[in-house]
Amino acid sequence: MNEFAVKNNIEISVPSYSGKTIFSESENDKSSFGKILTDSIAEVNKLQKKADNASLNLVTGKETDIHSTMIAIEKADVSFRLMMQVRNKIVAAYEEIKRMQV
Repeated sequence: MNEFAVKNNIEISVPSYSGKTIFSESENDKSSFGKILTDSIAEVNKLQKKADNASLNLVTGKETDIHSTMIAIEKADVSFRLMMQVRNKIVAAYEEIKRMQV
């Protein structure tokens, strides 16, 4: 059950008037939002592939445990739904920022 880990190593980067960032958790931790997003998408893809392999093994008879297959499929489904909700929130935030007057 280590597939679902909360990642709280997000660097908050807000430019100040001097051009430096105001908030930063640590200098050693250089995770950007894009990298975290890419890693999360890769994790969802890995869970989807695992669910596909589990269902293929069940259908071909290599695996007889339907419970582990259903658990793998549900993990993939929940992670995909979460990814889609995060995408929807990002798109909504982008559209809101686009509507702001400068």
